[in-house]
Amino acid sequence: MVSGCPVGWPDQPRALLVILIPLPASLHGGSALLQTPSSVMAQTNQTVKLSCEARTFPTNTRIYWLRLRQAPSANSHYEFLALWIPNGNPVYGKETEKQLTVLQDSSRYLLQLRHVKPADSGNYFCMAVGNPELTFGKGTRLSVVDVFPTTAQPTKKTRPKKKICRLPNLVPPKDNSNVHHLMTGLTKSGLSIQCNII
Repeated sequence: MVSGCPVGWPDQPRALLVILIPLPASLHGGSALLQTPSSVMAQTNQTVKLSCEARTFPTNTRIYWLRLRQAPSANSHYEFLALWIPNGNPVYGKETEKQLTVLQDSSRYLLQLRHVKPADSGNYFCMAVGNPELTFGKGTRLSVVDVFPTTAQPTKKTRPKKKICRLPNLVPPKDNSNVHHLMTGLTKSGLSIQCNII
């Protein structure tokens, strides 16, 4: 039984035809290969850079880059993208040569994808070939979209404006003789109220 490999790797060892190397009896997970970022979203035609740091490997290690387009499953197919060969020319897959560049910066190996499109979405893995095991990074999930999704702004509740009404400034007469006149006048003519909206 194969253990420690990426999700979807076949349970029984068999030839890894996409990169023409035999699949050894043991595979190791990504503790020794640190991939960053773990996920990235990019717009169509942008350039994306993926990093794979080989913490415990010598600088002359060959690093493979593989892609898994669909969701991981028992029938997953890993597509060969590129091979970094120290002191030699990188090897690229036939369909990806014009789109990819692989580089080495000390213990970091970089995969650069140019002019990405939605069909490039998938999980990208770096892999080192040891003796006798294969070591995989944990993978980077790439999502390519034509337009970035937008986040809806929260709606603000609008409070109704308050009305402030002011009564006319009524000064009561000093003597009681005109009180009847004043009350009668207000009743007949109506009371004028001024309202301001604030």
